[in-house]
Amino acid sequence: MPALVLAFCVLAGTSKIATREPVAPVAQPPPAPTTPAPTPRPTPTVDRILPAAAAPDDLPVISYLHVPRGFPADPDQASEAHLPEGLHPAHQLAVYDAPGGRPRAFLAPTIRGVTVIVPIVAKRPGWSAVLLPSVNRRIGWLPDGGWHAKTLRDHLIVRRGDRTLTWLRDGVRQKTWTVAIGADRTPTPLGRTFVLGRTGTHGSVYAGLDALVLGAVPDDRDAVAPGLRGAHTGIHAWYRSSVFGRNVSNGCVRMPRDAQRTLLAQLDPGTPITVRD
Repeated sequence: MPALVLAFCVLAGTSKIATREPVAPVAQPPPAPTTPAPTPRPTPTVDRILPAAAAPDDLPVISYLHVPRGFPADPDQASEAHLPEGLHPAHQLAVYDAPGGRPRAFLAPTIRGVTVIVPIVAKRPGWSAVLLPSVNRRIGWLPDGGWHAKTLRDHLIVRRGDRTLTWLRDGVRQKTWTVAIGADRTPTPLGRTFVLGRTGTHGSVYAGLDALVLGAVPDDRDAVAPGLRGAHTGIHAWYRSSVFGRNVSNGCVRMPRDAQRTLLAQLDPGTPITVRD
């Protein structure tokens, strides 16, 4: 019995410590969601204007017969998109092979007394690309300044497969005519070109009407008649209707008489022309 009392007393004597209420743990709030740091946005790049290198005085001048090498190909030579603007050099200007590139030649305000207006086919900050005269499917770049902008409303599209010529104004079709085009050995050159000017003709075969001289030249000068090897491709009237719808010319586009009168009355220098199959 005393052992039991002892045991009880030990428990009683230690009860103040052993029976202390445990402290409940304090509930911790859930961790706040972390917001990811924003991804930095790339700083928008602004195209800078590439400077034009000084052109040496002895650069060749683009002429009726000659354009020096080194100019790039027209990247959209089969495009039928309307080209609404051209330019006329106020004085002799250097033409470059790229924006900020190498000057290759001078473009004069006139060629053989004809006012030069060339269609603008592309733009970069401070630069404009134009179709070049006297060469096929080539463009050159001119820096801003030294030229006057010209509005171009018209566009001609020649389809060699259909043997048709379509005249558009402000992108809207005005007329389509069946025409004659170049023979297989002397095809009408493909690609974009433009009306360089107009010239008188000799002989009744041209129906007594002027011809429109294009910026294009024969792709193979040796294939045409000797008297035409230094000439440009043109659009002119023809006295016989039996040729229309055929491939018979030295590369020129032969038009019905009334159609040629319409073009002569309506088109300005610089009017773009697209020739495609």
